[in-house]
Amino acid sequence: MESKLIIIRGNAGSGKTTTANSLQNHLGHGTLLVSQDTVRREMLKVHDRDGNLSIDLIRQTAEYGKDKCEFVIVEGILYKNRYGEMLNNLIQFFNQKTYTYYFDLSFEETVIRHNSSSKKMEFGEDSLRAWWNQNDYLGVDGEVILTNDMSQNDVLKLILNQLQE
Repeated sequence: MESKLIIIRGNAGSGKTTTANSLQNHLGHGTLLVSQDTVRREMLKVHDRDGNLSIDLIRQTAEYGKDKCEFVIVEGILYKNRYGEMLNNLIQFFNQKTYTYYFDLSFEETVIRHNSSSKKMEFGEDSLRAWWNQNDYLGVDGEVILTNDMSQNDVLKLILNQLQE
């Protein structure tokens, strides 16, 4: 089996987790979803700082899925300056069979999407602003930029279409 790596990144509240969960549900059994929030906040309970333990565990978990799972999804804010080297190493590890997406939404659109999500009670606009990192592109070949005018359904359809090509 030749696994495909799907990387979904963007600012907090942009729709990454919703997209990744929908994608996993659509792709079905055996699709490995590696969520930065799950690994960092729930499994390890570490702060998102340079060199934090979650970076290596995200990499190791995603690598585990290669040749065992048809699809491996890695999703999270995954700031380029902190996670970029690890993500680039994963892309190489998956022999370039990678689909990379970045939610490049305006701050206003991010707030609207966040306020309509189940996480709206976990953190608010002040936190979104504090974590905001505009145009944090990974800069790899084929990186797809997801914009304000794309609904969650549009994004899901786009990714599924690209996986079939």
